[in-house]
Amino acid sequence: MEQLNIQDVVQYVESNINVFHEKRIKSLDNLKLSQVLKRKNPYLFKAKYTLTATQIIGGIVDAHISSNEETIFGDWLEGLAIFINHKVYGGWKSGISNIDFEFDKDGTRYIVTVKSGPNWGNSSQILKMAADFKTAKKTLRTGNSGLTIVSINGCCYGQGRNPDKGDYFKYCGQEFWSFISGNENLYLEIIEPLGYRARERNEAFQQSYARMINRFVKQFANEFCDDNGAIEWEKLVRFNSEKNHN
Repeated sequence: MEQLNIQDVVQYVESNINVFHEKRIKSLDNLKLSQVLKRKNPYLFKAKYTLTATQIIGGIVDAHISSNEETIFGDWLEGLAIFINHKVYGGWKSGISNIDFEFDKDGTRYIVTVKSGPNWGNSSQILKMAADFKTAKKTLRTGNSGLTIVSINGCCYGQGRNPDKGDYFKYCGQEFWSFISGNENLYLEIIEPLGYRARERNEAFQQSYARMINRFVKQFANEFCDDNGAIEWEKLVRFNSEKNHN
């Protein structure tokens, strides 16, 4: 085990945080109005007395962004976790399907799957993760039957109760960052460098966001509003739900 130098973490973040921001912008540039309209419930908009194209577009786009950013940043944090663990324990990105990284500590092989927060999946997804852990253990023991293996579901933020889940351990927030680094305060120390040049990068994102909102509102009005500007709800529902509608 090596002592973690927080300056190594700062340098990693400053060198790589642009990847997160670039993916945020790219996700907007590639977004299509038809994609988001078909994912949302048109009946809900009607029930909430939604009257303008701007309200509909803002609602569906913001919901998409929130979900998408959670995924993008979760992937980015996975890379940070692997970097930190490698510095301390010599961990490596796993070659086993659905396992993010592995490392050895005190004679035990830890296999880790990283998620953003503690409430990341439904019961079926959690069962699949547990099954993936079992498969990974079988794969690793093929070459070393005596290997002691412990499965870890690591969550980058939040809190968890009863970490021992039987087939695996679930560590969240401070507990996760401490587990992979040996540093009890790492969960606090990483927050400051994550804001590196955030303001200017967010300004670029906001410009892309504004262009997309304006473009979508115009397109929505042309396709789903009548000549007086009122939303044609039947036309919208047909687009969203009609059988074999392209």
